[in-house]
Amino acid sequence: MAYETIKYEIADEILTITLNRPDKLNAFNAKMQAELIEAFDAADKDDNVRAIIVTGAGRAFCAGADLSSGADTFDRDAKRGPVKRLASGQVDYSDPQVRDGGGQVTLRIFKSLKPVIAAVNGPAVGIGVTMQLAMDIRIASEAARFGFVFSQRGIVPEAASSWFLPRLVGISQALEWCYTGRVFPAQEALAGRLVSKVVPPDDLLPTARALAKEIAAKTAPVSVALIRQMMWRMMGADDPMEAHKVDSRGIYARGRSDDVKEGVTSFLEKRPAQFKNKVSSDMPDYFPWWTEREYK
Repeated sequence: MAYETIKYEIADEILTITLNRPDKLNAFNAKMQAELIEAFDAADKDDNVRAIIVTGAGRAFCAGADLSSGADTFDRDAKRGPVKRLASGQVDYSDPQVRDGGGQVTLRIFKSLKPVIAAVNGPAVGIGVTMQLAMDIRIASEAARFGFVFSQRGIVPEAASSWFLPRLVGISQALEWCYTGRVFPAQEALAGRLVSKVVPPDDLLPTARALAKEIAAKTAPVSVALIRQMMWRMMGADDPMEAHKVDSRGIYARGRSDDVKEGVTSFLEKRPAQFKNKVSSDMPDYFPWWTEREYK
């Protein structure tokens, strides 16, 4: 596939998506939005992709929204044309033209059936950091910097980050970073639990790849896809009974699968497992167990 703003490279069952506008510090624009969504669509359909790494080309991960439009950067009417209006003259907020582009990316990552690792190589500001929140594991280079800078631009956090960020780092830490809008170093991100580890720049991709290889080499793809959705979607559940329902379906359906027979037999025979079930064709019949939400 040909992309303009990202690179899409598969090796050893690991997909590396590289934000690729290095001359613009990988600033996010509508084309990158569309290409990231397309890339995650493609990855879910490809059984040769077992894990995904997202990183940036050059010295930045992503410097945030492309501000080349100046003062009109965030003015949807100026950039896309007037949105729909109700009979009263008020904005019709159900108009898809109102939708936040960054949120469409994070919601797509949220739905991913493959584990996603962010390898944060440099500055990650605005959408550059909020897009990471729907990824599963964030590893930062010592050169990384993070900033939820929205309050300093007169706007509000986007990319569904008001849902993701407090769940990842706690409400107080989320509010401190968003209230101040300051840019902070990788070690503060580690202390605040935004990232799981900080490594020297030269170790960043090898560290991310080693983790991705461990997943690809040792685990059942269907189990990983189910685990990812179980964990993320239970973060919004109102009672542990909801988890018990999904767990029970998973244990029953997977317990009868060839993968589980292989997993147990290989363990007893002290050999590597050879899992055959595929995400593209062998997800259990109770999946998905949720009703997909619509924008309206």
